[in-house]
Amino acid sequence: MNQFFSSVRSLLPARADLVAMTRRPRRDLLAGLTVAIVALPLALGFGISSGMGAEAGLATAVVAGALAAVFGGSGLQVSGPTGAMTVVLVPIMAQHGAPGVLTVGVLAGLMLIALALAKAGKYMALVPAPVVEGFTIGIACVIGLQQVPAALGVPTPEGEKVVVVAWEAVRDFAARPQWWAVGIALAVAAIMIVGARWWPTVPFSLLAVAAATVAVALADLPVSTIGELPAGLPAPSIGFIDPAALSSLIAPAIAVAALAGLESLLSAAVADGMSVNHKHDPDRELFGQGLANLVSPMFGGVPATGAIARTAVNVRSGASSRLASLAHAGILAVIVYTAAGLVAKIPLAALAGVLLATAVRMVEVGSVKAMVRSTRGDAVVLVLTAIATLALDLVQAVILGLLVAGALALRSIARNVRLDAMPIHDDLTGDHTDQELDLLAEHIVAYRLDGPLFFAAAHRFLLELSEVAHVSVVILRMSRVTTIDASGALVLGDAIARLRHRGITVYVSGIRNGHHKPLRALGVIERLAEEGRVFATTPEAIAAARDHLHHKGVIPATTG
Repeated sequence: MNQFFSSVRSLLPARADLVAMTRRPRRDLLAGLTVAIVALPLALGFGISSGMGAEAGLATAVVAGALAAVFGGSGLQVSGPTGAMTVVLVPIMAQHGAPGVLTVGVLAGLMLIALALAKAGKYMALVPAPVVEGFTIGIACVIGLQQVPAALGVPTPEGEKVVVVAWEAVRDFAARPQWWAVGIALAVAAIMIVGARWWPTVPFSLLAVAAATVAVALADLPVSTIGELPAGLPAPSIGFIDPAALSSLIAPAIAVAALAGLESLLSAAVADGMSVNHKHDPDRELFGQGLANLVSPMFGGVPATGAIARTAVNVRSGASSRLASLAHAGILAVIVYTAAGLVAKIPLAALAGVLLATAVRMVEVGSVKAMVRSTRGDAVVLVLTAIATLALDLVQAVILGLLVAGALALRSIARNVRLDAMPIHDDLTGDHTDQELDLLAEHIVAYRLDGPLFFAAAHRFLLELSEVAHVSVVILRMSRVTTIDASGALVLGDAIARLRHRGITVYVSGIRNGHHKPLRALGVIERLAEEGRVFATTPEAIAAARDHLHHKGVIPATTG
């Protein structure tokens, strides 16, 4: 029980969080304001896309954003509704309606909290760096392509694939060019990129958006703006699905929890990579996202995750603590109630420019080059994950990247397994003549197994060992076998059986304590043990082999 309470305490906010929030409050508040301006239209759009309405998107951005900021494991993460989550929610909305979406959010929140208590977040560290880097590149491409319609000043075409939507937007632009929109988007992006290079502490995104808004208003340019906003947040309400239908929502809730956890942890990892000396707590991040998803539906919000685009804007805007993401949620709430008219005039092209610049700056070119040049396998995983993120979805891309990285790792490990013939005189004790050593070498061969003997390397091991010829005794030295699984044990047993079938006597030496269990369970060395041919050391095995050859008359009795 004490351990449980200790685990819970480790997931709660600490005094260090408050101290960090007081160090650079001005920069954090400016970063929060910048993120809030970027997040507002995204929250509205994702709420509408999910089918729950703009109010749901706003409620998610404010409620989930604030809770994840306080209780999450990253001081730089910004949470809210995301495009990836919208894709998962649309079929739930179509089948179960708004109560189904709200219920799935609560169930997913409980699952994430359970994962946090189980300390499952640490397994995120097992994701290889090329997968994270490829995921980041893919997300940057998705973010950039998503901004094409707004940057070109055309309505967003219908479609699920961002590449197709962007291409349709280009075709619409060619038919009805909106050069003002293009100029605004490129100008905002250029100001952010160039300005950050020379004066990284200045909030150029905020200045550029404000300047674009003023310019459009004064010149009365024909550029699309955000438009009318809802007057305030929805009142707290609860409308969940009938308990009898809960079983049909378990699978969707697992998918939502998996996406929320994976996207949030990857986003936090990306934020770590974009910052200096910042490291998130994965278990606490799961807890914060779980709490956010548990409470947000009670205010009519949709499931939320850590948002990579908004997190990137937050980091690039100079955020140094969770005050920035908390301020983002608070500012969103204030804006909705007090400044809806002003926000409605922000050009969509200006916001597109902000995200275009963010997408460009998300990719660390030096890191990508170094990783591509490191090994061919790393390059393959990075490129494949990036393409899959763009062509499929986030979860599928990461799973595919992990599978390929795992397969390449197994291949590399399997190649390191060696079966080396060793000179037996190195293990002989006492005085032995050269003639005796030569005679023993003609009849006894010792093989040393190095590395893991498991399914990925077992077949090659069998082929190599089966090629042994023109000897009477084979000694298998296993002291350097690091691990052995059922496949490896079975292949070892098969190799021993083949050698015995050819009339070759087999001895085994140096089996590690932890390896006896699988070998005995599968009957691999049971017969050898009964015949007294399993030894702790190689010299003992050689002495037994010499006695065996003496009794068979293969070598004279003078040996030994």
